Amino acid sequence: MGGARDRTGASLKRIGLLGGSFNPAHRGHRAISLHALRALGLDEVWWMVSPGNPLKDAQDMAPFAARMAAAQRVARHAPIRPTAIEQRLNTRYTVDTLAKLTRLYPRHQFIWLMGGDNLAQFNRWRGWRTIARQVPIAVIARPGYDRAAHASPAMSWLRRFVRPARQAKTWTKWSLPALVLLRFRPDPTSATRLRAADPGWHRRVHRGRTPPQPSLP
Repeated sequence: MGGARDRTGASLKRIGLLGGSFNPAHRGHRAISLHALRALGLDEVWWMVSPGNPLKDAQDMAPFAARMAAAQRVARHAPIRPTAIEQRLNTRYTVDTLAKLTRLYPRHQFIWLMGGDNLAQFNRWRGWRTIARQVPIAVIARPGYDRAAHASPAMSWLRRFVRPARQAKTWTKWSLPALVLLRFRPDPTSATRLRAADPGWHRRVHRGRTPPQPSLP
């Protein structure tokens, strides 16, 4: 999409990375991803389904296979790839995953996607400043989190690196750190509310068999 090429002239793929528990994946994840695809001129969005989020209670986490199956169902018919790559790389923290990804896929250009709720607590992530130096970051506003996100310790440091939203499609040319704030009509769907309304969702989505993993390039 963006026309970027490596030294040999080969086209580089522009990939958005959306990490999370996807507990469960829902239409809000899909809406954010489709918006990011358009706003950033991406070729694909990879949903990196986490084996376990260090900042979330493991007792509330559905089995990995069920979360992956749900993500594959929600991502159908879109340029979105649910992947178990963190499980395969044996990484638990985003900073380590990104270090390995950029080495594994030298012909890909990555941008990290996160909601405003994650920016509000980004300073709690291991090596968060290193993450900001590894890849550009696109933050998608979420209702109710604007004030906390903009007042967060991480944003106090990142504020000087914010790029105008009108330049979003030029992210592959930005020097790092770089952050862009994106807005679109929000989808109010919440994984927390979905779990509260249907605590046994994962037992119907999946019955113990590991879903087939989509191949990555």
